[in-house]
Amino acid sequence: MELVWATEDFLIAGQPYPGFPILLRDSMESCIPANQFFRHYLLRGEIGSKRSWPSTGRALYDFFSFLEAHELDWRDVDRGEAKSLVAAYRDYCLKTCGLTRTTTRQRLTYICKFYEYSLKQGWVERLPFAYEERTVKRQPSFLAHLDANGGKAIANDVMPRSHKAQPKYLIMADIKLLLASVDNPHHRMMMRLALHTGLRREEIAAFPLVYVFDPDKKGRLERNLRIYLDPFDGSGMLTKGSKPRDVYVSCQFMAELYRYVSTIRGERASLSKTPQKALFLNQLGEPYSEGGKSFNRIISEIGKGAGIKVHTHMLRHTYATHTLLSLQRSPASGLDPLVFVQRQLGHSSIQTTMVYLHLVNEMADDAVLTYDDELNAMAEAA
Repeated sequence: MELVWATEDFLIAGQPYPGFPILLRDSMESCIPANQFFRHYLLRGEIGSKRSWPSTGRALYDFFSFLEAHELDWRDVDRGEAKSLVAAYRDYCLKTCGLTRTTTRQRLTYICKFYEYSLKQGWVERLPFAYEERTVKRQPSFLAHLDANGGKAIANDVMPRSHKAQPKYLIMADIKLLLASVDNPHHRMMMRLALHTGLRREEIAAFPLVYVFDPDKKGRLERNLRIYLDPFDGSGMLTKGSKPRDVYVSCQFMAELYRYVSTIRGERASLSKTPQKALFLNQLGEPYSEGGKSFNRIISEIGKGAGIKVHTHMLRHTYATHTLLSLQRSPASGLDPLVFVQRQLGHSSIQTTMVYLHLVNEMADDAVLTYDDELNAMAEAA
């Protein structure tokens, strides 16, 4: 089997799709079932991002290569053996290749989607897996009404159980040390945006200049300002799955962003021949690459200098954990803490956000007073 990536010449309905996965047999003939599935699964409106293309392509490539190496036919779902094709591939990933449960689950997700599509197309008569009821571990929650399924969930029986590590976050002392270790004002402001909003690294890299304004001139009296992240407004904003959402920043931090634009950003902006839409620019005056991978490297290097192991997503976990705790301590705000954090982070399901409840319950009562106020106090003292 061969996995290749399409060029600009590859057209679907007249539109080019460079980077689209294409699976070929050793004879260089198209693996028609897989390629038809790619078009169905990756180009539907629900995906909305090219980031799923490589992982889906590689999962199907590896599965078909496994079948080919063992002289198995993917359509042979009634093999007369207790272990199905997909279960055999799962054990191959875990035991022979030594892959993690998370990586194996990701591959199996795409493979099972392929078989579900094949069943609808009539290529197979049944699925090589079934569904079973499993007991799931509940997160301790003050929102017990959200977990009304009795701790049960329907799971695919070939999927290994998920053992997710708890997200790691920074305590306030580490945040102070980390920010004090930043010499570059551009990097410092990127880190502060992550800590104040919980944005993903790709969202920080694409954060538009036009979203920053002087709150004093607009006569805004409220303490928190709503910013609408819209991938379709022409500003260059990017969000996961291209889903618009609101985020809130304090009036004080917006003023900090505006001062950064007015006094510091211009130096880098002058290096570019054309005006740039992104708030943050690299040392060449250009926007950071899509995905913000270089931002992750920058954060890690700053952390090493401070003696702290940190990455960009840890800043997101830090925001979520401290904000959830702060909101729980202020019930008079009228906000549902978990729902607020879910919307701020852009989680599709509140179950994803509930992982932070466990972290909050482990924190000492005096760990945080008010998260945003402390961050602003640090900035003023710097």
